Amino acid sequence: MNAHVSSLGDAALSLLPPVARFNLRIAPADLAAAAKAFGVDLPTRIGQGVHQGARSAWCLGPDEWLLHAPEAEQAAIVAAFDAIRPSAAHSLTVISDREVTYGLSGARATELLTTGCPIDLRRIAVGDAKRTVFDSAQVVLLRDGSQDWRLEVWRSFAPHVEALLTTAQHELAAGF
Repeated sequence: MNAHVSSLGDAALSLLPPVARFNLRIAPADLAAAAKAFGVDLPTRIGQGVHQGARSAWCLGPDEWLLHAPEAEQAAIVAAFDAIRPSAAHSLTVISDREVTYGLSGARATELLTTGCPIDLRRIAVGDAKRTVFDSAQVVLLRDGSQDWRLEVWRSFAPHVEALLTTAQHELAAGF
């Protein structure tokens, strides 16, 4: 269930439930082993996302992936990656508690994001992700639909990002 933050006009902002979240660093030559451990074929193009059931993976760099799964599956995923460590060197870091995720939706959600995000959001395809900044905070931006986004932000920056998004919502609703 989403925790309501605010909804004004054509842009809604919500705090999304926690997920098991991992940062995976692995050589591309070992992707098959990682895919087997995670249970999802990992994407190979930077920015590309792959979604299978309740698990998702996004390629953030030439040897870096962001992985999401249900929170209850975190220990099993760690164990699966531990099992492949002897044959596929990698770094799997659990970052579940480091970040929070905001959902943005509605006809003006993309416009709301542009108030703090300097990149051309039209270039992010549905299902893909991009590491960027929102104001001064490093974020990962996930595009779930034409008007639906997730903004992953470090917990320590969340109050700042939420305040900026809420202010921007008010400005958009007032016609600024």
